[in-house]
Amino acid sequence: QTQGTILPAPNFNPIMDAQLLGGALQGISCEKDVLIDILTQRCNSQRLMIAEAYRDMYDRDLITDLKENLSHHFKEVMVGLMYPPASYDAHELWHALKGVDTEEKCLIDILASRSNMEIFQMKEAYLMQYNTDLQQDIDSETSGHFRDTLMNLAQGTRMEGYADPSTAAQDAMILWEACQQKTGEHKNMLQMILCNRSHQQLWMVFQEFQNISGQDIVDAINECYDGYFQELLIAIVLCIRDKPSYFAYRLYNAIHDFGFHNKTVIRILIARSEIDLMNIRQRYKERYGKSLFHDIKHFASGHYESALLAICAGDTEDY
Repeated sequence: QTQGTILPAPNFNPIMDAQLLGGALQGISCEKDVLIDILTQRCNSQRLMIAEAYRDMYDRDLITDLKENLSHHFKEVMVGLMYPPASYDAHELWHALKGVDTEEKCLIDILASRSNMEIFQMKEAYLMQYNTDLQQDIDSETSGHFRDTLMNLAQGTRMEGYADPSTAAQDAMILWEACQQKTGEHKNMLQMILCNRSHQQLWMVFQEFQNISGQDIVDAINECYDGYFQELLIAIVLCIRDKPSYFAYRLYNAIHDFGFHNKTVIRILIARSEIDLMNIRQRYKERYGKSLFHDIKHFASGHYESALLAICAGDTEDY
């Protein structure tokens, strides 16, 4: 049972919300608390209805007004909440590919964890928003086996629901050989299996791999490969095993290893808020002893902190 932290608001009135937002944004000083109260407590489809009501009422674009009135990370959170999920993924991928430096970890987080349907919608949004093809951009901005694997994931052609026990041992053997030999051809076979087999199939393959090699597939990949190619392969495995655990691990790293990597924290909280953020919180607490709520409170501040905590939706016992 996966569950998000943001649910549709009961007794929802987009016209009233639009009015309140207008008042908060048009005033002499922007009333940030009002923005947080409304935008973090409505689900995405409700926020889109508010944006429509806002446009009808003020003849202005809500995202543009948020961008003009807010700054820094708080602005990123509030604006990020206003994108439909596929558009938000497209927006993040575009900036990861076209920014000053390619942000490989962002590409990994998104492409390793999305379903075929989510990838299809994200590619459509990418084309509409930036008038360019996502796969072409991946092709031109990344390289090597890392690029090949991203390109494969971006096709969104993973088999769904199908599992064949008779080929699981065969696949496991190919993976094991790929970890021993490490030739280009073996790397191709490795990523082909990880990107195209169904989740159910890969569960069996990983089990068989353990039987054949006496080693967990993650440990084997860690030993045999390095760089972003290695990180991407491991992300695929971890997402297949338990997506909430993967994101808990990514949040923990973003908060502790990089001195609070804001972009990663914002992206994961927004993208998972209506899917499995409750589960991510649970895994975080189980694995790291402290709650996600506690760690955000410890590292962020001001309205930015309030907005993140509202999306996280923890309470005092979490602290």
